[in-house]
Amino acid sequence: MLTRRHIRVKVMQCIYALVQSKDDSLEKQEKFLKMSIDNMYVLYLLILSLLVELHRMAQKHASHASKKYLATAEDDYPDPEKFIKNRLLQQISNNRLLQEALSKRKLNNWYLNDEYVKILYKEIISSDIYKAYMTNGHDDYEDDRELVLQLFKNIIAPNEKIYDYFEDDKLTWVDDLPIVNTYLVKRLRKTNESTRESFFLPPLLKDEQDMVYANQLLVKTLLNDAKWEEEIEGKTPNWDNDRIAEIDSIILKMAICELLNFHTIPEKVTLNEYLEIAKEYSTPKSSIFINGVLDKLAKEYKADGRLQKIGRGLH
Repeated sequence: MLTRRHIRVKVMQCIYALVQSKDDSLEKQEKFLKMSIDNMYVLYLLILSLLVELHRMAQKHASHASKKYLATAEDDYPDPEKFIKNRLLQQISNNRLLQEALSKRKLNNWYLNDEYVKILYKEIISSDIYKAYMTNGHDDYEDDRELVLQLFKNIIAPNEKIYDYFEDDKLTWVDDLPIVNTYLVKRLRKTNESTRESFFLPPLLKDEQDMVYANQLLVKTLLNDAKWEEEIEGKTPNWDNDRIAEIDSIILKMAICELLNFHTIPEKVTLNEYLEIAKEYSTPKSSIFINGVLDKLAKEYKADGRLQKIGRGLH
């Protein structure tokens, strides 16, 4: 689920938090890093469980509607229960592994904050996407999957109240939300009628080495801070250190650390990854500045033999 770039961003956020708090406890930062990475999976589970709650709300409304005496808009649809019968929503709602994961982590957020579910549900059933689905006459998995994807991309993911809720819950989720949303869309797009329950609960990390990499990158960047500072000073003679933005300084130090200490990661991968991170988290001018500094350093390290790379490398 998490790529190496996501891991780099997590380490960057962790170092930035340390700098801002002026807390030099390495142990605390390692715990914070692990918690931040773990919380990304919690966010994924909460978003998936939001689909479950929306489906349950539709079932409740259908149950109440069966006892009513006045006609409603739902009665005009060929099959008023088509949304409830949606095959993909049923797969997610009936997923025992998902329910176990939510129960294990005691994630009952939407039960405690059902007003968010109600807001989304009202928006969904009044949308053109929903109305088109309920009247198109199709009855197949592809149609069901496309509905869920369209609702998620156009109504659920962009909802400001949901965004605010996640931001208030955990500040790191502000950066995680676009990543998790994009991942979930890609995941749902691959589903079919025979998709196994475990498919909806992918591992957070590809393997144990990813967490080892994250910890080593954090520790080696922090413990050698003064050393990386000198490397940067040597390539920025016209810049006062105080003029280099904090986030730019962190990105540079992490990149230098990776170039010199992670021998299985190709130089090109490191340079490209940190340049992309700079483009996303810094200013356009800063990303050009960072690119220039890293390019100079990489050439210098090659020339003096400090850049030692082995194998094909990991991304």
